[in-house]
Amino acid sequence: MLKKLESSEKMTKRIPFRLIEQKDGTDSLVIVLPGAGYSTHAPLLYYTTGLFYNKGFDVLHINYSFSRQEISSLNERDLAREVQLVIDNATKDKKHSNFYIVAKSIGTKVLRCLLDHKMYKEAKLVWLTPLLQNDDVFNALVNSDHKGLCILGEEDSPCFIVERFECLKNNPNLILKVVEGGNHNLELDEDPIKSIDILKSVVSDIKEF
Repeated sequence: MLKKLESSEKMTKRIPFRLIEQKDGTDSLVIVLPGAGYSTHAPLLYYTTGLFYNKGFDVLHINYSFSRQEISSLNERDLAREVQLVIDNATKDKKHSNFYIVAKSIGTKVLRCLLDHKMYKEAKLVWLTPLLQNDDVFNALVNSDHKGLCILGEEDSPCFIVERFECLKNNPNLILKVVEGGNHNLELDEDPIKSIDILKSVVSDIKEF
């Protein structure tokens, strides 16, 4: 799929990125923030990329990667500042005004920090397996005034916390989905065929959103 898209792969001082551009230009951009071990080439983000591209969006992949030691000492605000520099650099010659942000797992830590930036005031957000055990991520979801789609796996421990998920239902800006039996990749551990069905369902939910 992506071999046919117009794209460029570059790197700032620390973070590589890939901008997949519409041939005729567009005012719409989706920013993809992957997980620590779930890259933009993994199924959910791969097909989400194709979905947004086919809807006329430029797609910006933020391709950070971390060792286990780096994850344990991660300062998400510092990382978010670097990510924003990447975004500014990648889009400096563009005139985007319609923004979506898709964040997976640790990417939701970055997302909650980016929301302080004025350019995302009207952005729509897709939270894939957000880290509900993290107070900052949880509070960002509880208090978010952005339109958002939040999808979690029922068996995603420790991210899926029933009590915290129930609190999210009080935010009318959020559409909430729970994948029955789903793990942190929104898959079933012992059923790859049904996992494909789940992938199709999640991508369809993103398309409708």
